[in-house]
Amino acid sequence: MSKKLVIAYSGGLDTSYCAVSLSKAGYDVHAVSVNTGGFSDEEIKTIEGNAYKMGVSTYKNIDAIASYYDKVIKYLVFGNVLKNNTYPLSVSAERIIQAIEIIEYAKSIDAEYIAHGSTGAGNDQVRFDMIFQTLAPHIKIITPIRDGSLTRQQEIDYLKENGIEASWEKAKYSVNKGLWGTSVGGEETLTSEKPLPETAYPSQLKHTEEEKVTLTFLKGELVAVNGIKNNPEINIEVLNNSASAYAIGRDIHVGDTIVGIKGRVGFEAAAALVIIKAHHLLEKHTLTKWQLQHKDYMSNFYGMHLHEGQYLDPVMRDMEAFLQSSQDKVSGDVFVTLKPYHFTVDGISSKHDLMNAKFGSYGEENKGWTAEEAKGFIKIVGNQNKIYQQVNS
Repeated sequence: MSKKLVIAYSGGLDTSYCAVSLSKAGYDVHAVSVNTGGFSDEEIKTIEGNAYKMGVSTYKNIDAIASYYDKVIKYLVFGNVLKNNTYPLSVSAERIIQAIEIIEYAKSIDAEYIAHGSTGAGNDQVRFDMIFQTLAPHIKIITPIRDGSLTRQQEIDYLKENGIEASWEKAKYSVNKGLWGTSVGGEETLTSEKPLPETAYPSQLKHTEEEKVTLTFLKGELVAVNGIKNNPEINIEVLNNSASAYAIGRDIHVGDTIVGIKGRVGFEAAAALVIIKAHHLLEKHTLTKWQLQHKDYMSNFYGMHLHEGQYLDPVMRDMEAFLQSSQDKVSGDVFVTLKPYHFTVDGISSKHDLMNAKFGSYGEENKGWTAEEAKGFIKIVGNQNKIYQQVNS
């Protein structure tokens, strides 16, 4: 009797090898792809057709874009999360949702095994395995590439021997597209000094005339672009189409992998960077000094835990509750100008703007206290410094 197995299937070389080899080994293979943005209907049909050529029994594509936004991206916006002040966690955030959707599907069809094509050298093996073993400890995890320490050439040779003819030559650049950004890896990102060339980025410069964009936030969520209301995940795509035409959002992230080595990857995330910077400006106007202070370190913790595969730890729900609560007054319009290769966040309009003229203008005038009260406040607020200096001088 064949053993029911679910495979996380992307259609690339690694997962194709896994599908063929596991089918040949007597498993009843069910392939699953999770769409977290970046798949067209035609691409999904191509992946499905190829999956059946690899010997799988069934193929399923799960649309998880709305779930991805609601479970993860929303909190990355609330926290203005940029890992190492650079990277909006485009791919690492996706992997968490993909793993959850795949293991839930495996449980729904009573699969005994689950497989993925990760190697033993990267972050994804940690993210997948931790989610799988936490949500379904009874399902055995199989990882043919990692366990066999296989090279790309060994995988290609095996597939050819089994009649799977395709163009497996590695593309010059590895591109992973999703709702919250696109990663770009190439020979340059394996070095410490070389930048990616212009042609490596999927979105090329199309527009040179400046474009004004109004982003409307309600309790921290992007609810409209230029006055047109839609679901936030749709608004992200709309903004990305506009901003990527200006080649906005390109950078190279250097960071520490979960397994302890340094990594370097290029990315373009036009919508993510514009939204985070616009949202942060709105927060500067609508949150108190101490809300902003505590949000900074909490958001940093949240992004790091997500990157490290700790999404299911209950501390993440605790931090999400804090971030959600912090957004109660983060509503209003943010005015942005898109320009070739960059953008400016020009200003905001909000009924919750704490820069309210009736309380005075910074450095100009005050309407809430007298000169004598100001001098008394300064004397008291400086007390501890004065005492320390006199005691220790």
